[in-house]
Amino acid sequence: MKRFVVTGGAGFIGSTLVKTLVPHGSVSVVDNLLTGYERNIEEVRSCIEFHKADIRDAALIAPLLKDADTVFHLAAIPSVPRSITDPIPSHEVNIDGTFNVFRAAAEGGVRRVVYAASSSAYGDTPTLPKTESMTPHPKSPYAAQKLMGEYYASVFHSCFGLETVSLRFFNVYGPRQDPSSPYSGVLSVFMKNLLAGTSPTIFGDGEQTRDFTYVEDVADLCVKAANAQGVTGKVYNAGNGGRYSLNYLWDLLQRIEGVKIPAQFGPPRAGDVRDSMADTTAAVADLGHSPRFSIEEGLRRTLEWYRKTN
Repeated sequence: MKRFVVTGGAGFIGSTLVKTLVPHGSVSVVDNLLTGYERNIEEVRSCIEFHKADIRDAALIAPLLKDADTVFHLAAIPSVPRSITDPIPSHEVNIDGTFNVFRAAAEGGVRRVVYAASSSAYGDTPTLPKTESMTPHPKSPYAAQKLMGEYYASVFHSCFGLETVSLRFFNVYGPRQDPSSPYSGVLSVFMKNLLAGTSPTIFGDGEQTRDFTYVEDVADLCVKAANAQGVTGKVYNAGNGGRYSLNYLWDLLQRIEGVKIPAQFGPPRAGDVRDSMADTTAAVADLGHSPRFSIEEGLRRTLEWYRKTN
């Protein structure tokens, strides 16, 4: 039986990946619960091992990763604004912690590490869609940190023979995304406002666009990246290949719910990019990427989850 380790497995994306992996092998979750919650994995708690551990502690995590078939490294402090206002913890987790994971994997006989990289590495270059061959232009500490993780993935592959695949996540949304934090994803905040009947605050003019990708499609791609052949040491976009403005999405959610709630607008946030859209050609060809959920279906599923849980 294959053994999988998911760092950040109690988080929003990580918990979805954990549920996807459970039928396929033994699953261990490593999470310090800084941004994750045990309730996210409650449904599969009896089927997995949970270790409350911090990836900044190299000695602690090394035995937890040892001899795994695949380590899915999703643990991070995933926020552009937070990396600007409080950059030290972001650096320690996203760079030092990531180095610890790769080192533990290489020394512990792990077959492959699938690394959660970020589309923020592209920065604000006007060219769309974003292709993996483009020169990175990170605009924030978070973007630079996640890009460094890609470089470490490549180096650990070339220097130490560790199989690595980096997936540049775009804007992931879906159930279990926490809307309570000031650094929450915009769609989780939209859901909270919609169900409460209150106006969301959109930072900027709302015409900025993103490639929003449903979380189950991202989890499926992670599994495909763990199994694909001839892809080690490479970087792939993990988006949907579409882009939607925040204004459009708020209007769509209002139509789905049958309400009219005008949005409020605030100043643009530091470090935000204007437009983002993934070229998924390589991920489709090499990894078999095949997103199943349209933006409307994903929003409806997410809204229903928030309605039930709130």
